[in-house]
Amino acid sequence: MSTATTKYREITDQNGRVYRIGESPHDLMGRSRSWMVWLPWVAMMAVSVFEYGWGAAEETLEKAHGWSLTNAFWLASIWAVFQAGVAFPAGRLREKGIVSARTAMVAGAIFSGIGYFSIAHSGNLVVAFIGYSVFGGTGAGLVYATCINMVGKWYPEKRGARTGFVNGGFAYGTVPFIFVFSYLFHESNLTLVLDLIGLYMLVVVAICGVLFRDPPKNWWPAEVDPIAWTSGQGGGQAARRLAKNPPAVRQFTPKEAIRTGMLPLMWVCLVIIGGVSLFGINFQVPFAKASGFGPFVVASSAGILSVVNGTGRALTGWLSDHIGRRQTLTLVLLIAAIGQFGVLYAGNAEILWLFMIFAFINGFGSGAFYPLFAALVPDYFGENYNASNYGLVYSAKLIGGIGGGGLAAAVVVAWGYTGAYVLAGCIALLAAGMTLFLRQPGRGQVRMSPLTASSTDAGVAPST
Repeated sequence: MSTATTKYREITDQNGRVYRIGESPHDLMGRSRSWMVWLPWVAMMAVSVFEYGWGAAEETLEKAHGWSLTNAFWLASIWAVFQAGVAFPAGRLREKGIVSARTAMVAGAIFSGIGYFSIAHSGNLVVAFIGYSVFGGTGAGLVYATCINMVGKWYPEKRGARTGFVNGGFAYGTVPFIFVFSYLFHESNLTLVLDLIGLYMLVVVAICGVLFRDPPKNWWPAEVDPIAWTSGQGGGQAARRLAKNPPAVRQFTPKEAIRTGMLPLMWVCLVIIGGVSLFGINFQVPFAKASGFGPFVVASSAGILSVVNGTGRALTGWLSDHIGRRQTLTLVLLIAAIGQFGVLYAGNAEILWLFMIFAFINGFGSGAFYPLFAALVPDYFGENYNASNYGLVYSAKLIGGIGGGGLAAAVVVAWGYTGAYVLAGCIALLAAGMTLFLRQPGRGQVRMSPLTASSTDAGVAPST
């Protein structure tokens, strides 16, 4: 660790937003900030097997442990509750300096490992709910929330594409495991397979986590003039992107963000579409089997869903930089609705090629909205309280997870797959309509351009 020091300045625009400039990533942590893209991406891929692999694994688990379909998907639902629920308290602890990013990641690694170890060695439902759903969900949630917030802090001027890229790892990282669960996972090797997956998550996430480092509050890269960037004075592509995604007018605390009405609206939208997404993820494999498709098609359709779900997150992050976050979000939710109706039609008609096409479309619509919400929150409410604000929005998955797992299983039992998919498609349309009411808080009351800045020598930052 170096003992050299680097001067920084804090400049303030006319709306009171503060930017800390003068320090490079090498000054702060001794390496490029691209590390804070690749490390979160790898960690997100490691824990993706929880959410996107469950639909392929649950049949073997049911046979081995004597669980019912409803038992299996209530485990997935409670997992989603804890995975989403940990985001806000973890964010608050991080913002208060009580828990570091490294500590959160190492704890997430240990809890994630416990999740798989518990169902590997016991078929008791109580043990499974505590080990897999509570510990596993908490571990995956710590990893997810920490990784997403880390990227946004290190790339305040390029948030959309990079957030989408890292978020994508949470989907396509599970593709190898889908094929393992579909072809190689049997009652005879259940313990070995699940132990190896648990160990893989524990080691990979822990190694990534010990290398995590937060930038100082209000930090901007030394080579970027935040005043020029946020005012669009540079012209060209940067100005066009700014027009579509203007920065937050100020830093909103969680209470202030709630009072704007926009954070609660985001929360409700995510409750609705999150449930639809988890329904599609959880039930595409069982529906493909019920439609009479063979094991290769079943595994391939799930693999396609995961790959497109992940790559779609990166694509929509990039697209949102160019056409706007809210506009892209509305488009994605419409695609999600089309995917539900399409998968249902192709499955009922037993048209293989069409089923695979709609598995592609469903995969895109079922996950691409997550990085858009992750980027919208700091766009609307600023970066300083993003861990808490995004934690509040992401907590919507608490409700969506129940709807897309346990309750969805009950709907399938009562109404069949046709009723469940029609309901999911209609709900996705409702969510798309709600996004039309999203507006950036304070945008109409505060004049953002041109910006003026005052600068002061704020101090000296230690180099690491």
